[in-house]
Formats: sequence, C-alpha cells, structure tokens
Amino acid sequence: EAQQTLVLNNLRSRVRLQVDGQLKTGRDVIIGALLGAEEFGFATTLLVSLGCVMMRKCHENSCPVGVATQDPELRKCFKGKPEYIENFLRMLAGEVREILASLGLKSLHAAVGRSDLLKMNRAIDFFKSRNLDFSRILKQVTGEHIRFEKCVEEDPSFDEVHLIPHLKNALEKGEVSTLKLNIGNVDRTVGTALSSAVIRRFGAEGLPKDCIRIQLTGCAGQSFGAFLAPGISLELTGEANDFVGKGLSGGEIIIKTPAAATFEASQNVIAGNVVGYGATSGTIYLNGQAGERFAIRNSGMTMVLEGGGDHGCEYMTGGRVVVLGPVGVNFAAGMSGGIAYVYDESGDFDLKCNLDTVDLETVLPNSSDEAELISLIQQHICATGSKKAKQVLAAWQDARSRFVKVFPVEYKQLLAKTAKIED
Repeated sequence: EAQQTLVLNNLRSRVRLQVDGQLKTGRDVIIGALLGAEEFGFATTLLVSLGCVMMRKCHENSCPVGVATQDPELRKCFKGKPEYIENFLRMLAGEVREILASLGLKSLHAAVGRSDLLKMNRAIDFFKSRNLDFSRILKQVTGEHIRFEKCVEEDPSFDEVHLIPHLKNALEKGEVSTLKLNIGNVDRTVGTALSSAVIRRFGAEGLPKDCIRIQLTGCAGQSFGAFLAPGISLELTGEANDFVGKGLSGGEIIIKTPAAATFEASQNVIAGNVVGYGATSGTIYLNGQAGERFAIRNSGMTMVLEGGGDHGCEYMTGGRVVVLGPVGVNFAAGMSGGIAYVYDESGDFDLKCNLDTVDLETVLPNSSDEAELISLIQQHICATGSKKAKQVLAAWQDARSRFVKVFPVEYKQLLAKTAKIED
C-alpha cells in the first residue's frame, strides 16, 4: 500500500522503503523487494545465529545463553561471534542472487516494485487461504518512478547550516564556544552531525564539559540531541517532539519553559514520547512532563523530569532517573539495573509500577540515597530553574517520605554480593 500510494503521488523516487518482520530466507527478501522494499531489517534470525534459543526471558535478566542479561555469570555463556552473522547474511545473499537470476533480473535494485512477478499459488487448498484475494496488493500501479532514484538533493541539516560552520574553533582546537539560535519543528536531529564531528576529531571521550554550549528557542523537531557527544550542551527554551536524547552519549540536554509562561510547567508536557531511549551516558533535565516510554533501555544516563506517561524506565539497565510528578502505568517493566526515584504525591505509585523485577523502598533520612536525590534535584534547579523542584526542596522533610526508590531486585543482589566480596 505504501509503495502504491507513493508511486501514484510521484513521491516514490524520494524515499527508501524498509521492510522487516520474520525475514528468514532469500525468498523472503525477494518478495519484500518485489512489493517495493529497498531495505530489509533482520532481528530474530541474527540473534538466533548468535546463539539465542528463544527462551522469551529477555526481560527477566536470566537468558541462559548470555544474549540478553547483565548477570556476569550468564554472560560467560555467550558464544556468539560477528562472523556468524556475516556467514548467515552471505548465504542469504547467495540465495537472493539465485532467485534474481531465475527471474531474469541483474540486481536487487531492479527487482524493487516489480509486483507483476508475484502470483498466488492456487495449488494451496488450505481452508484459511481459500478465499484470500491478493489482487489489489499485487497490482502494479503506473508512475514515473517505482523505486528510489536520487533525483532531488537533500536539504542540508540544521547542524550543517547553523552549528558546524560557526564552531570551527571548538571543533579544531577545543575552545569554549557559545551559540544562541532559534529552532523550528522541521529541524530534526539537532546536535547529531555536530556530535559526529566532535567524535571524529577528539575520539569517544569528546570535549570537556560545557565546551560547546548551544542555547535555542522554539519547538525542536524529532530526535533533538540524538547521540549527543560529551562536551556539548543543548539548552532549549520551548518544547520538543519525540525521541529527545535518543542514544545520548555523554552530552547534556536541558529543556525549560519560557520565563514569561503563564501555565504551570510541572503540569504540562514539554517533550514527546521515548525521551532518552537507549542512552548510555549524559544528562537530561526537563522542566515539565515527558510522554510515554521515557528512559527506556537507559544504561547510564541521568534524567530528571516532572512527570511522564506510561511504560517509563522500561528495560532500564543503568543510570539514574528522578521523577518529580505523576507517572503512567507499567513503570519499570523489565527494569534490571539503575535506580529511579519517583515523587508519589497521590500515594498510588505501587498500583502503576510493574513489580515483576523491582522492589519499592523508602528514602531514609541521612542516607546515601537522600544525599544523591537532593543533589540531583539541586542540579535540576540550576539547569532549569524548576518551580516544582524548589517547592520539593523547600518542604523536604515532608517530601522525602513521599519519594519511592525503585530498586531492581537482581541489581540489589549484585551490589550486595559485590560489597561482601570487597569486605
């Protein structure tokens, strides 16, 4: 349907289509290409080639072959090698070439969109498929282009136009630099190309903290600060779309409401869904609420926000998250590492939290937890000037008892075991 719609609207030449889901053989790849796909996503089959036995225990931290676990003993069971994936894909490519040759096609590119080469096998007389009609799916619509053809040059990114040319001293000599700019929601992946330039020049360690500070005003497009490198700080006054800080890699992202705002920041959404997805390090401060699935697959980032939607901290394996407001359901599902602190004003957080892998604890006075939590809230105030955070600290004796510490069970056991060994 996507292929047909794009062809009919003369847009097919501008995009590449990707297909995924249960791709296992060269025949599957060819069928996907004939229906219009140029790119192919493999997941399960590659995991199997690395030794996955499909135990369906990825979220329990008990994978018996060491593929999806943080347990050092179980990780010793992992026997996979990159060469296994390489061998699988080479054999798959060989089968693709054989099928292309049988169809009289010279390349996979030539097969894209050739749905006229597909037909139903009427010999299959299974009752569930007897009345299926694929004629509309297999119909080849006419248009100027039926596959991707690079006939329109891509517009340069926000980084290429507004950031990299003006930060040459920082990128070449590591000098401290500051920029102030406006941003719109068509400006996507702001900071990503800049991060690439930093890593290519200075390596994975990046630059010293706050070496490059970029102050932005407006509404940021998707993937604001994705893969942001160490030494880069993005401070946005306004709001942002989905995927803020995706794959954050050491940078700092601050999103705050304008000083002249008449609404209560802590009661309004300031960033979209999936904030901090797969982050490995760095910090995010949100002077407002985030959408669903914030901090999922976080493995080392520190994040402070003032509320969030469903599925927060899902599959989190490391880092720290402080939530100064309400959260949605299924919080901490599959969480196996890191710690989250949630301000439970309504007293019903235990009903919203997925307790399969975590324990809920109180923050004790004069404890290391209390010191860490106060420090993170103070950093949030310094970064955003959060009114809600100031209120929490002003009434700390009462507020502390409302905080719930979300502590993964196996992580707790691992820390206890480590402490015992050190003693």
